[in-house]
Amino acid sequence: MTRLKLTCAAIAVSLAGAAHANTIVDIAAGDERFSTLVAALQAADLVETLQGPGPFTVFAPLNDAFAALPEGTVEGLLQPEAKDQLTNVLLYHVDDAKIMSGDLPSGMVEVQPVMAANSLCVDASDGVQIADGTGQKASVVIADIVAENGVIHVIDKVLLPGTSPMCK
Repeated sequence: MTRLKLTCAAIAVSLAGAAHANTIVDIAAGDERFSTLVAALQAADLVETLQGPGPFTVFAPLNDAFAALPEGTVEGLLQPEAKDQLTNVLLYHVDDAKIMSGDLPSGMVEVQPVMAANSLCVDASDGVQIADGTGQKASVVIADIVAENGVIHVIDKVLLPGTSPMCK
């Protein structure tokens, strides 16, 4: 009987812990492929925001996407004096709605990131591609990772603000 009580108690503790560990930040922090993104979120003080209730859609660049930036870019953005610029870049990857890939119409649509002056163009006609303010495109390589406060779409390029792309 004591053994059964201990087993039930262990299951209850496991379930309680699992129910809490599903925010966008928790999922990213639990996956080594997002270690650069998580470090950037910490440096920009955005962890608490993205652990909030949301809903959020995060276009999450892989470590390789950050590594593809010009040499010294990531290190420079992680410096305290670049916090505003880093925050701007990171928020360019966040929408304040839960957008599942199946919600996107075929073709090009404009998405306005949170607190960003420029929009993104999302093209869902053949997979999902996102044009940023530089005119370059990122591809969604993994879609619809559901979190308790939104959804993550994994992308292969860091989205950079610039001028608003023409969504045609």
